[in-house]
Amino acid sequence: MIPVAIEIANRAKARASRKAYCALDIGSIGQLLEPNGTLTFDEAYDIFKEMIIAGKGADCIVIETMTDLIEAKAALLAAKENSDLPVLCTMTFEENMRTFTGCCLESMALTLGGLGADAIGINCSLGPRELYPAVEKLCSVTNLPVIIKPNAGLPDPVTNQYNVMPDEFGELLADMIPLGIKVVGGCCGTSPDYIRAVKKSFEGKKCMARYDKVLPSAVCSANTVVVIDCPRIIGERINPTGKKRFKQALQEHDLDYICNQAIEQIDAGAEILDVNVGLPGIDEKEMMLSAIKAVQSICGTPLQIDSSTPEVLDAALRIYNGKPIVNSVNGEEKSLNAVLPLVAKYGAAVVGLCLDENGIPKSIEGRVAIAEKICRRADEYGIPRSDICIDCLTLTCSAEQEAAMQTLEALRICKEKLGVRTVLGVSNISFGLPQREIVNHIFLTMALTKGLDLPIMNPNIASMTAAVRAYRLLANIDKNAVEYVANYGGETPAASTPAVKKEDMTLGYAMSHGLKNDAAAITAKLLETTDAMEIVNGILIPELDRTGAEFEKGKLFLPQLIQTAGVAQSCFEVIKEHMSKSGAGGVSKGTIVICTVKGDIHDIGKNIVRCFWRITATR
Repeated sequence: MIPVAIEIANRAKARASRKAYCALDIGSIGQLLEPNGTLTFDEAYDIFKEMIIAGKGADCIVIETMTDLIEAKAALLAAKENSDLPVLCTMTFEENMRTFTGCCLESMALTLGGLGADAIGINCSLGPRELYPAVEKLCSVTNLPVIIKPNAGLPDPVTNQYNVMPDEFGELLADMIPLGIKVVGGCCGTSPDYIRAVKKSFEGKKCMARYDKVLPSAVCSANTVVVIDCPRIIGERINPTGKKRFKQALQEHDLDYICNQAIEQIDAGAEILDVNVGLPGIDEKEMMLSAIKAVQSICGTPLQIDSSTPEVLDAALRIYNGKPIVNSVNGEEKSLNAVLPLVAKYGAAVVGLCLDENGIPKSIEGRVAIAEKICRRADEYGIPRSDICIDCLTLTCSAEQEAAMQTLEALRICKEKLGVRTVLGVSNISFGLPQREIVNHIFLTMALTKGLDLPIMNPNIASMTAAVRAYRLLANIDKNAVEYVANYGGETPAASTPAVKKEDMTLGYAMSHGLKNDAAAITAKLLETTDAMEIVNGILIPELDRTGAEFEKGKLFLPQLIQTAGVAQSCFEVIKEHMSKSGAGGVSKGTIVICTVKGDIHDIGKNIVRCFWRITATR
């Protein structure tokens, strides 16, 4: 049907009295993608690809009414990889400036802008008056043309008429011209009368959009943005190097263990998480994809994708929901040619290592020269300096004592001369020495004074995290000592976050953190001494109620809601099996039928209700 629709639109375009274009309009599939739903990224991509190819006769592609950033990414990639047409992308935001899956405006701008969208913006959900703050925010965080297509206000529940009339609609849109909007239109409730009113309101007015704003260095997930405008902690613990238990988790595909490592680091102060799953004997690509989906399902902390294999990086960048850091590229031609095109294509940030075919230079000048080479090559791919993080490499002080100060001086020069961000793996400095924490702590403090932006470290060590927080205080970054007091204003200093062992983990903790396998195992253990209904009514239902209340307050979003329901479902399956074996059957309260159109956007809500009903029907 798409080719026929395109043909009809082009005939209408030919008869138009003024310049007109034919757009291929693409909306949401109506299913949530992994990890929040069951639809895979590749399945979504193929659906969009089919539409793109079928609509090749259009003048441009409009991707609109998206609520899930990863679905918008799948659609945009399908458009960019299967068409040369301009692509306009809009998502639908609520008054809290988030979509109902929790995506924020800044994450949309960073992600879709990095992927090559030609224009981005907002459509549907609200009227022009309610969307004004969101439009103002979006125009301030992007250099792309901004689109705004509001509804005609909100419908009256009695008359079903929208409450913003055409003339007012046009005037309200015209009020947004100083914000920097470029493309305007109407969504639900609008008609040709509204578009004529918009045209009239815009006559004689000039676009005031600015496309030369200096945008900050930042990375993001769908719902969390980390601006690298001061030292930010990258947690290093999701890495098998020197970690026997982590290697075991990789071999056993124990994703709950990996997720728990993420949770511990975030609780301790990590703002970005490094994810490295490279281990001989396992499928690194499959494990990397599983780890990213698992971690992104339980937290919003941005990730640093850490692999030396370009194929792994490509696959991971494709399904990552947001803008990550790639760790890493180096000065070797093979590395530059393989990694930088991926960074440019997916709009990621990248760590550049100061080494090449000859290894790590002994001199400061040698390391800076490699950093300059990486920056030059990145320039050729259009990668901005704000997305380049140079690692001057921390060498072991016990073997090369003079290298410590060389690393710090090279870091300072790269920061000042090249206009890049800087990163160091801090703990490498003390390998082979006693009382390593002392050396690590002092080296970190010295590096911060030289301009270190991204220390890769173990945030669970209290003195290390404290060093970063104290630096932000003393450098006048932590205004009014808000962060410092929040963490250290109690009677005792903040201690390192202890690892939550499986034997000490509670069912409530496992549910609230999305640890499905651990929750099922804890439930099975509880059933040895606790009545099944006591577990349901005393733990599962209160935790679901708490999650629902947090969702209603806007503190949690749809992914967390679905995640908690999924964990509860795994617990309920254990309880159901236990009750069946023990002969303690449930009491039927009748049958409830929930109907919807398969694939319709409202199917999402019905599936959530169905999932929760399975849990609560035993009450």
